[in-house]
Amino acid sequence: MIKLNLYLVVIAVTGLGLFLACNANNDRQQKTSAVLDTVSLSSKSFALAYQDGSKIVATSIDTMKQISFGGATHPAISPDGNKLAYTVTDSAGNKSIWIADMESKSQLQLQADSKDYDHAMWSPDGRTIAFNFLDKQHIWKVGIIKADNTGFILLDSKPADSLFSPSWKNETELVAHDLKNLYTFNKTGKLTDTKKITDCFGPDYQFLSSSRFFYTSDGRKLIFNARYGKPVEELHHQAEAVFILEADSKKVSRISPEGMNALDVFVTADNRIFFSGAEKPFSQSKIYVSDLKGNIKTVVDKGTYPTATLK
Repeated sequence: MIKLNLYLVVIAVTGLGLFLACNANNDRQQKTSAVLDTVSLSSKSFALAYQDGSKIVATSIDTMKQISFGGATHPAISPDGNKLAYTVTDSAGNKSIWIADMESKSQLQLQADSKDYDHAMWSPDGRTIAFNFLDKQHIWKVGIIKADNTGFILLDSKPADSLFSPSWKNETELVAHDLKNLYTFNKTGKLTDTKKITDCFGPDYQFLSSSRFFYTSDGRKLIFNARYGKPVEELHHQAEAVFILEADSKKVSRISPEGMNALDVFVTADNRIFFSGAEKPFSQSKIYVSDLKGNIKTVVDKGTYPTATLK
């Protein structure tokens, strides 16, 4: 039996702190629950979640109210702000996804037939989560599961192909890629469309397994991150940037500023673009938000892996 230690810090606007250590028992045969706080969290209007070093933070959009979890990574806040999914790594290096309910203070481990599953992504209605998992043949797959831990579905794909970085196209469809092709699936896991990445974006963009693709709410624009341009000496490779592709004209516009290494893009269902970015010497990432026209403002002075709720 493996024990996971999860530490929670709650910071109130008054500056008073409540500290509580929560031990979660990671036994796949048992349900797990832990007390997250001594008061209800639902009234605190959490709107953004991100990673800050070895902890994750859920905060109001003005960052005046926040909670933080030590020992957890890759947060994903639900669209209504009531739940937080995150990854926990045990002492053997195995990763699993957990969900914390902000109001009931319960914690639930999602069940997948894998010792390594990560990077939760909520559907726009907040009922379903997509994620990457490593199967028994050590191939990366994409699964979807309901937030109540039922209805697991494996996305249809050839056994030899790895799929990366799922995101939701809309309420009923999601997309993932294998570095060469961009695939669209419906919620039953059936493959409905395949597009060759170079046909969509041309040969000048280098896509990684961490690259994500998000459609705008009208389906007419595609937001993505990729390496682009000349290699950067400090990075020893090209910097990443965030772009928008116009589906009709195939025009690509840059969102993140020149000279920034922009990672971890996330797009809300109301078309706000969040991403982390670091400028030279690329030692610390901030979190930014942009509209579709490229009007950018800083949200958090230190952080990565942002996800956000609906307004």
